[in-house]
Amino acid sequence: MLSRLLRTYLRPYSSTLTAVVVLQIVGTMASLYLPSLNADIIDQGVATGDAGYILSAGGWMLFVSLIQIICSIAAVYYSARAAMGFGRDVRSAVFHRVGEFSTREVSQFGAPSLITRSTNDVQQVQMLVVMGCTMLVSAPITGIGGIIMALRQDLTLSWLLAVCVPVLLVSIGLIISRMVPQFRAMQERIDRVNQVLREQLTGIRVVRAFVREREETLRFAGANDALTATALRAGQLMNLIFPVVLLILNVSAVAVLWFGAGRVDSGEMQVGALTAFLMYLIQILTSMMMATFISMMIPRAAVCAERIGEVLDTESSVRPPDDPVRQVHGRAELELRDVEFRYPGAAAPVLSGISFRVSAGQTTAVVGSTGAGKTTLVSLVPRLFDATSGTVSVDGVDVRDLDPQMLWTRIGLVPQKPYLFTGTVASNLRYGNPDASDEELWQALEVAQARDFVEAMPGGLDAPITQGGTNVSGGQRQRLSIARALVNKPEIYLFDDSFSALDLATDARLRAALRPYTAQSAVVIVAQRVSTIAGADQIIVLDDGVIVGMGTHDELLESCPTYIEIVESQLAAGSAA
Repeated sequence: MLSRLLRTYLRPYSSTLTAVVVLQIVGTMASLYLPSLNADIIDQGVATGDAGYILSAGGWMLFVSLIQIICSIAAVYYSARAAMGFGRDVRSAVFHRVGEFSTREVSQFGAPSLITRSTNDVQQVQMLVVMGCTMLVSAPITGIGGIIMALRQDLTLSWLLAVCVPVLLVSIGLIISRMVPQFRAMQERIDRVNQVLREQLTGIRVVRAFVREREETLRFAGANDALTATALRAGQLMNLIFPVVLLILNVSAVAVLWFGAGRVDSGEMQVGALTAFLMYLIQILTSMMMATFISMMIPRAAVCAERIGEVLDTESSVRPPDDPVRQVHGRAELELRDVEFRYPGAAAPVLSGISFRVSAGQTTAVVGSTGAGKTTLVSLVPRLFDATSGTVSVDGVDVRDLDPQMLWTRIGLVPQKPYLFTGTVASNLRYGNPDASDEELWQALEVAQARDFVEAMPGGLDAPITQGGTNVSGGQRQRLSIARALVNKPEIYLFDDSFSALDLATDARLRAALRPYTAQSAVVIVAQRVSTIAGADQIIVLDDGVIVGMGTHDELLESCPTYIEIVESQLAAGSAA
């Protein structure tokens, strides 16, 4: 998966990477030439006392060093540009893929894991690209070139290379093979820490209300300790590599001096050649150490690439049509015909045999006990899920055949848990209609019974909204979400228990204001309170995913025991209150 990810997303930077390779080759060749120059200076300049040769060869050595420095700096610059572009493209691809997911795929991965995959995981692969461009290219060139240059200096000492290099490679390979499982576990532990932290930050009020700070602290400590233990095991193995490399490097240097001194003493080898051979050996082993550094990153990057690939390779269960319908005839008609929805692997369907129609100017309410399938039913219309059988149609066309953008512009959804984005009141209201005027925003706020508190906020429409709308109350979030749907002026309104946080008086005023505003639209209201839906043109009663009653409020009071039970329970609760 790592190689496929690199091939796919580094292809646009092939010219930049070619330049990096050329620069690295030139720079590496320059660095390989320097020990030979140094040997010549020692043997032909220092040993003979030829100051002129020392100066001329020294000047040439400085020029070669300058070339090496320039090439190295340029290679790092271009490799960094390629790596940063690679990271940007992969993050963008993951973001867009997640944006295509239905609720099913988001739940499958989990929000904390998706966040980790698009940030930490991408960063690990990006770092491999940076280091690979700068080290992985030069390391093999230095290693192979160093061996050739060392053999030119003295063939007899070559047996040292035949011993040192394999010992180094085997030692490093054994350590790295034990690091791979630790890195895979580390990414999973990071997911867990993000999950626990996200739950605690989101549910901080619940934690404090039930005095669970100590238990939540222990839960986070458990996840944090597990991550720390895994990171320590991986770190211990990683830290073992450098002492092993340095030990082999120093032992090799001592061996060169030990065996080379005898050859110098016997006149079979010159001092400069011995010095060059030692420098080449150090270069060879250093290149192996550089390759080792990359090798330490490859296992973790490979694990991260697998996790990124899982996201990129996952197809959404809600797929756009191959030949989408981009224009429909009719206005504001929603129909469900014999709809069933079943989660994968579930023993029983969540919804079964659902059939009803909502026309323009008509309000249909959906009521039922908790878990009856009300929210799932509403989610099928904008294709947050797709029905497993039956059809959901808008203006006579199956929603699975409609162009997704056109479908979504015709629907205004106010979800059960309203969410506001970081920005201002105006930016949130214009989320579905960026061209809406201030007058249209104020009109929507007035209908949603939100004008008074928005006018009281510092800045009015420009008042800041924090992430999730945490700086406004639950009822204010609901009203702003309703106003956001109204600004879009869709054909079909879906209110999924969108009035639950409102008091009865505000609820009544809002519903009264909505009637003329939505007179030309089809309206579906999911509600728990009977008072909210009593005036609906049609009320659908759900029980265990099946319609057990359909009609007006008065008709259901005469014919539907489930509805009567709901009404009586609320009347009893109201009397007790």
